[in-house]
Amino acid sequence: MRFPQHHRKWRVNYSIVAPHLDEWESELSARPSGLRSLGRNHGHRYFSQCLAAPIYPDQRHIGICSLQQGFWTRPAASSIIDNRAALDHRRGRLSLRVNYNVHHPLEPITHLLTGACIGRAGLNRKTPLATATLTLAAEAPDLDVVGQLRGPVFGFAHHRGFTHSFLGVPLVAALVIAIMCLIWRLRGRRTNDPRLPVRWGLLYLYACLAGFSHILLDFTNNYGVRPFWPFSERWYSWDIVFIVEPVLLVLLLGGLILPSLFSLINEEIGARAHGPKGRLAASLALIGVVLVWALRDFEHRRAVAALEAQIYRGADPIRVSAYPYWLNLFRWNGVVETDNFFAVMLVDSLAPDVDPAGRMEFHYKPEETPVTLAAKNSDLGRVYLDWAKQPITETEELSPPRQGYVVRFYDLRYDYPGRSRPRPLSAGVVLDQNLQVKEAFFGMRRQIVRRAR
Repeated sequence: MRFPQHHRKWRVNYSIVAPHLDEWESELSARPSGLRSLGRNHGHRYFSQCLAAPIYPDQRHIGICSLQQGFWTRPAASSIIDNRAALDHRRGRLSLRVNYNVHHPLEPITHLLTGACIGRAGLNRKTPLATATLTLAAEAPDLDVVGQLRGPVFGFAHHRGFTHSFLGVPLVAALVIAIMCLIWRLRGRRTNDPRLPVRWGLLYLYACLAGFSHILLDFTNNYGVRPFWPFSERWYSWDIVFIVEPVLLVLLLGGLILPSLFSLINEEIGARAHGPKGRLAASLALIGVVLVWALRDFEHRRAVAALEAQIYRGADPIRVSAYPYWLNLFRWNGVVETDNFFAVMLVDSLAPDVDPAGRMEFHYKPEETPVTLAAKNSDLGRVYLDWAKQPITETEELSPPRQGYVVRFYDLRYDYPGRSRPRPLSAGVVLDQNLQVKEAFFGMRRQIVRRAR
């Protein structure tokens, strides 16, 4: 069994135990901290040399383990998370077959297509390299993903920070121009139109325009941006567009592809081309994007108004929010906060109708304890709660022989009704018995917390 290429470096060793060899289904405990025995009785043998993606709360994994001699035993569960797996004992090997689920939070295609359409809409007639500069600059703010190299907590804390701010865009634009200048020189200073000189000052303004378009696009979805960083850490989001919006992708792709198809027809009939092609189609595509935003905003307001008009288990709402679904322009994830609980439900803005299927979910606010306060005061806790809109925590005490707690953070704006787990964009910390943070995790990645002695 092979692991996905992008997870190979996260393989870890752990031990597995199960009640009997002849059981096909068994509850297993996984230790992400390395090889160790899960039992203490003399004469027992355990499984070892296991390779798998690391196990975190609410995540699933794939793994293979070698079987040592002996029989199976089942001590008390002592892992952070338990999973159900199908066990197949063949030739001394234990094969674990578990569904593997990875959440991909963002996609760069919309930004790249938007930059290309802005260039094709007429700006490429002013100077060479305009479309390439706009396309590259439209995606350049996402260079902040390099922060993931320093760990998931650092990467999460700095994502959509400086590079997505009004102060950072001009600096990122300067980097893009430097790259374009290098490419231009490596190509022998050649362009598609030798008669048109390269205007670097104008290209820099184009790069800034594309960078601001990136902020605008990220502002429309429900993750949000911090445009006034570092002067203000406040997050802003319009909450009208899903992170991957197929309607926008179709419009932008059409604005770029259709002119090429028509140019083939013109070549067949012998029509002469005048200047760069695709201006009208790209302009219409950008206008279509704005119209989709307008429709989404209208439906979003209707969904919010419908949520505000309801009473939830006899309680008035303190705050209501509506978050978009994939593809369907009239379907929203409604989240309502009251004094004691959160309510999550489907909203049909076309009707409008709140919870048409009668599947409203309630999440009661947990009581504050020293454990939750220690988790919230951790580095990850402060960053996560600053970003989350409807955060909720879950606390689990580790089973012996481990001592401590796991506190998980969720944001209910991503807890769509009926959605199968794991929850996307979840995080948490592992505390010892002294309430000191030992580990922090975001999604499937964990980070060991090292403290100065």
